[in-house]
Amino acid sequence: MAPRARGSGLIGELSAEFAGTLILILFGVGVVAQVVAGGALTTPPGGLGDHDSIAWAWGLGVTLGVYLAARLSGAHLNPAVTLTLAVFKGFSWVKVVPYWIAQLLGAFCAALLVRWNYTEVLARADPGHTLKTQFVFSTLPGNGNIAAGVHEWGAFRDQIIGTAILLILILALTDLLNNPPRANLGPFIIGLVVVAIGMAWGTDAGYAINPARDFGPRLASYITGYSTAWRDQWGNLYWWVPVAGPLIGGLVGGIAYKLFVGMWLPTAEPEPPGRAPIPQE
Repeated sequence: MAPRARGSGLIGELSAEFAGTLILILFGVGVVAQVVAGGALTTPPGGLGDHDSIAWAWGLGVTLGVYLAARLSGAHLNPAVTLTLAVFKGFSWVKVVPYWIAQLLGAFCAALLVRWNYTEVLARADPGHTLKTQFVFSTLPGNGNIAAGVHEWGAFRDQIIGTAILLILILALTDLLNNPPRANLGPFIIGLVVVAIGMAWGTDAGYAINPARDFGPRLASYITGYSTAWRDQWGNLYWWVPVAGPLIGGLVGGIAYKLFVGMWLPTAEPEPPGRAPIPQE
């Protein structure tokens, strides 16, 4: 019997999902801490960064997390991705909940690291640990701005749409029957997708588009002093919106990809241009 490869099997996959999600959140939550908390201490406010730097860092976090985890687990890093792949691409249902747990733990631990590292800055910018800096860790309707007029149901709609866009493009970029990027460029292009979503769909709900990304850091902030973590600026329970919205949105994206593209593709991967067909034995 051949020796079992180190790190193979479900434990290796879960380890990769944990590590990949950890990297994603270290960059994503870290950049928001720099912009929101660090920027509050500068004159004028926001001097350390802006919305574009947040969008780019989240996208780069996705790219780097996927490169880290892809060989072992496929680098879902997002419960909405895992669920959609189980429904539409044959991913094992037995692995769905373990993947979700690994992703949530990775996001939770990363947020704790950011919270610890930015302890002094957060305390100076927001001594009461209020919604002013809660946005560092978890999303809010209208990015916490009451003037935006966005409530939980508007944010719920936004999360369905944003995650549907994400999953349509992930399925397109990873479908061998389509025209996926070559030379290991897939993670880079998926990162650019997240950047684009952040720039185009970030106002209504902060583009969580990932239940683990929001719930893990939200829980970390709650146990480290943010008593308002589960509610929005209107006082309504909000934590469920960036959990349920992306799960539904992922399925909507999967249906859309199948209807508009997937069902029309050839049933076998075409030979690369210039290569003679391989005879079947």
